[in-house]
Amino acid sequence: MKEAKAELRKIVAFSEKEHETFVEHKKLEIVHFHLQNNIFYKDLTGVTTFTRWEDLPVLNKKNLQKPLQERLSEGYSAKNIYVNKTSGSSGTPFIFAKDKYCHALTWASNMYRFDWYGIDFNVSFQARFYGIPMDFIGHQKERLKDALSHRFRFPIFDLSDKVLDGFLNHFRTKKFDYINGYTSSIVLFAKFLQKKNIVLTAICPSLKVCMVTSEMLFEEDKLLLEKQFGIPIVNEYGASELDLIAFQNPDDEWQVNSETLFVEILDDNDKAVPNGTSGRIVITSLFNKAHPFIRYDIGDIGILDEKSTLQKPILKKLIGRTNDVAILPSGKKSPGLTFYYVTKSIIEDDGNVKEFVIKQTKIDTFEIEYVSETQLNLAQIKKIEKAIELYLEPNLKFIFIRKDTLERSNRGKLKQFKSML
Repeated sequence: MKEAKAELRKIVAFSEKEHETFVEHKKLEIVHFHLQNNIFYKDLTGVTTFTRWEDLPVLNKKNLQKPLQERLSEGYSAKNIYVNKTSGSSGTPFIFAKDKYCHALTWASNMYRFDWYGIDFNVSFQARFYGIPMDFIGHQKERLKDALSHRFRFPIFDLSDKVLDGFLNHFRTKKFDYINGYTSSIVLFAKFLQKKNIVLTAICPSLKVCMVTSEMLFEEDKLLLEKQFGIPIVNEYGASELDLIAFQNPDDEWQVNSETLFVEILDDNDKAVPNGTSGRIVITSLFNKAHPFIRYDIGDIGILDEKSTLQKPILKKLIGRTNDVAILPSGKKSPGLTFYYVTKSIIEDDGNVKEFVIKQTKIDTFEIEYVSETQLNLAQIKKIEKAIELYLEPNLKFIFIRKDTLERSNRGKLKQFKSML
């Protein structure tokens, strides 16, 4: 960690020209390393040397769905790597590895960004809104990690009012410094506070900031969180197999990690698009020698701001997952979050609906599952259908299903749109 922190400090201090030289050097170094030491990557590229970055293949998650042992570089084994599994929120989970130094740099990168808001991982106390393994050994292991990491976990599989009231009591009795966790769960807690007319800092004045992750943060939800928590809300975007990809800086920009990653936005033909244009987010891990993540298509669509530079790229917009696209009867393709945006703005007018998800079951049919105090009435349903017709196209069918709880992943994430086609 000491070495990783020192290297990160050095990278952050580079001039623009020094940073450009650093990135080009690391890109060449990491590719040459894997071409010489990684049979999986050598087979994927079909070459032993390369001349143009753009000629390198784009790696996707399906390429990685083979035993980890077949993907590790020479000299790396269980003894000198960090191994974990992706959440599968893209629909394609897989096991990955990082060498120990790369993993240390990931933590150094996290610490550097959290420090922007006065959070020190060694001493700051975290209120953690995450899932937790339900088996006895896994559960106890996670609780021990929480204790050693200065955090108290709020398991998010049951978010009924009774459970949220218990969460609130912990804020009354514990001196939390910050909140971190899944967006949907934290938003639900804020709605509970709104209903009780409570601002969180009034009962827990030690709170400084809230970091939300793993799910989309909508602007109106951000405003709700700021109002009910009384602290700044920071939006982070990351991937366990890589690092923090983008983190909201104190100037309210979604600053992309250019210290340990190289981020490209590519079109469907794997060509770079101009800043300001949407495309696939493709990422290279500049330090991971145990496992190649070179021109790796993470499965998301985004836009880099026009003012981005190599040293300070700014993520203007994260549109969503590439597999979260609705294909409509007319042939039109639309990001699933379009439905979510439109429906959300209408459904939440009176605060009756707590959460909802949308599933496309047929080319023209969508199910909207929702949790609410009272059932949606005909007027509300017609209003939603009319808005979607305006934003998308007419003659789409909607089935509204009221539920007590929504299905979350085994980690507690809420998938807001899903195409079953």
